[in-house]
Amino acid sequence: MLGAARRQLGSGPMLVQVLRRLRPAAATEAARGYSAAAKEMTVRDALNSALDEEMSADPSVFLMGEEVGEYQGAYKISKGLLDKYGPDRVLDTPITEAGFTGIGVGAAYQGLRPIVEFMTFNFAMQAIDHIINSAAKSNYMSAGQISVPIVFRGPNGAAAGVGAQHSQCYAAWYAHVPGLKVLTPYSAEDARGLLKAAIRDPDPVIFLENELLYGESFPVSAEVLDSSFCLPIGKAKVEREGKDVTITTYSKMVGYALQAAEILSKEGISAEVINLRSIRPLDRAAINASVRKTNRLVTVEEGFPQHGIGAEICMSVVEESFEYLDAPVERIAGADVPMPYAANLERMAVPQVDDIVRAAKRACYRAVPMAATA
Repeated sequence: MLGAARRQLGSGPMLVQVLRRLRPAAATEAARGYSAAAKEMTVRDALNSALDEEMSADPSVFLMGEEVGEYQGAYKISKGLLDKYGPDRVLDTPITEAGFTGIGVGAAYQGLRPIVEFMTFNFAMQAIDHIINSAAKSNYMSAGQISVPIVFRGPNGAAAGVGAQHSQCYAAWYAHVPGLKVLTPYSAEDARGLLKAAIRDPDPVIFLENELLYGESFPVSAEVLDSSFCLPIGKAKVEREGKDVTITTYSKMVGYALQAAEILSKEGISAEVINLRSIRPLDRAAINASVRKTNRLVTVEEGFPQHGIGAEICMSVVEESFEYLDAPVERIAGADVPMPYAANLERMAVPQVDDIVRAAKRACYRAVPMAATA
């Protein structure tokens, strides 16, 4: 597979450098908010269009994974790409994550830009040695001589009724590793802008999508649809401004937090919702600036609570903004158990909108005392 790609693209990194188009820096693009949305786009279409445009712009970019070609992707993210770019750049692989991930890392060593798709990040555990030991550490261990421009992408976290071995959130796992960048899109704008940034980045990027968001539609502006659109890695987005409590979250939980904020607003609580977008690097400045304004914090994540993203955010606020807190930090996370298969238990194991509402009320000292409900 690598040989087929290299025959078309050449093996020298200099050729790749010549062919790679000049792009505006991600940090200076799309730092603005896009409020004048003209149409809607699903997350699935946002990812597909980002892949298409980046493959069209840069011949060193190629996609590999299980069923990405003939079947057009298990979730149809790669629909149409095989017909457009051919089997040298859209490569169907056997069911062997360790094998094709290693091939992808080797291709990145040679100056190509692989996008490795996992049918679910639960299966990426088969390939975690290549992701961490081969991809994440090589730039440091080579004193900067080896770049590993590779994207590992696919659905992460709970879907619906697929049991413990297909439902885990790996955000905290990968965020723990120096050398990786970890992105967690929520909306179509996030998916499109962050995937483009990930593909263009010189370092390995973990791109954690959510299966249940693929079919969700979001408003997008003409600027988001422009082929040059790109979001900066490491910058959070304030999805809703507020003054009473800060809610930090990522991926599917952003939607839950926004629903909770709407409920809270009807009870006189103004909640600020921060979509983290990037887990590593983490936008600590944006988080602390919000907490210094609202003086309260609720962290929300789908993953397990111990050593989670919320724990890291709590520590950042304690270190940098402790004197601004007017209430204890509230942390909402998934239940500390393997994901149950039964639908009623599964719902109890994943944070719900009501959980966020109750936590925000506690932070604002608006919760009904337990004695009053007895």
